[in-house]
Amino acid sequence: MCVPTLSFAEARACVLERVKAHAGLPVETEVGLAEAAGRVLARAVRADRDYPALARSVRDGFAVRAVDVPAALRVAGEVRAGESYACEVGPGEAVEIMTGAPIPRGADAVVMVEHVTREGGQVYIDRAAKAGQFVNPQGSEARRGQLLLSPGQRLDFSHVALLATVGITRVPVYAPAPVAILATGDEIVEPDQTPEDFQIRNSNVYSLSAQVARAGGCPRILPVARDEFGDTRSKIERGLEAGLLLLSGGVSEGKYDLVETVLADLGAEFYFDRVLIQPGQPLVFGRVRDKFFFGLPGNPAATMVTFEIFARAAVEILAGQTETALPLMRAKLTRDFRHKMGLTRFLPARLSEDGAELTPIPWQGSGDVPALARANAFLVAGADREEWKAGEWMRVLLK
Repeated sequence: MCVPTLSFAEARACVLERVKAHAGLPVETEVGLAEAAGRVLARAVRADRDYPALARSVRDGFAVRAVDVPAALRVAGEVRAGESYACEVGPGEAVEIMTGAPIPRGADAVVMVEHVTREGGQVYIDRAAKAGQFVNPQGSEARRGQLLLSPGQRLDFSHVALLATVGITRVPVYAPAPVAILATGDEIVEPDQTPEDFQIRNSNVYSLSAQVARAGGCPRILPVARDEFGDTRSKIERGLEAGLLLLSGGVSEGKYDLVETVLADLGAEFYFDRVLIQPGQPLVFGRVRDKFFFGLPGNPAATMVTFEIFARAAVEILAGQTETALPLMRAKLTRDFRHKMGLTRFLPARLSEDGAELTPIPWQGSGDVPALARANAFLVAGADREEWKAGEWMRVLLK
């Protein structure tokens, strides 16, 4: 079996291309507004009317005709938000107006209350006004029938506000993508057990479950597959009942690393089985029985990182999302950093509260879960550069 080793960029491009080419649309369902955030929209949303429906004021002040100022004007009335003004503003008149209130007929500008002097039934305005000043025109935010949200968008709090604004209370969304999660290894015990010194608790399936849910998937944790061909095969076949299978461990070249052997026996097509990154070099991606799978390394850091930079995109696409992007940014290093070139590295780090500075976190390798928990980001060291000095900009993957 000849499977290519890819760079980070090549492997990510491969995942996006393959999954997009074969992912069908998930099942459509409906949720209420309160449950819509984080879900993927299934149908287009259009404006049900002009927004705003009438021209309205964006300041507290006085609605005037711009040609009439500067001057002393008679206060002809008042209009508040939630009301309309029945009369027309004539020459030499002003109408007191509140933020959000509709602009009276005849007026074409608003003068802020801070810029007028009021005495009895008159206001004195000592400055000119431009037509349209502090006026939000009818339809300036959206026109009736205008496309506001497209299918495939993951809904955030601003989208929820927009849905409520246009009167949508039952939101058409896609059902979360079912994702099976399978850990392999004789050394694994469950979190509620007391491990022997040579055993480890099963943390990877729970970190993956949290990551899958955050990406819009529906995680299904399977019982651990032992390092035996028949048990590994039966557990993998069970995992293939979901839309995507995530395996943790068993993808290196050891005697009891059986994942690739079992998948090959099931007729899998392998797109890559090694990526030039750290942590996470032994990473398998492929397709079998029309289902995608990722064989993620068993070390916790490698599991977390490879999910974020590769498998997360697959979950998002299978959940109906049309666009997926890594949450990368740049920050200034607080101290020198160097590494051996040839691999793209994703290492635990802390971003300052303002996101401007990045500090690498000392760690003991891919199994150092306490260091991962202290991190709020991963610094990204490119494969083609050896050294960065304190104060230089460096790429950051948000955690």
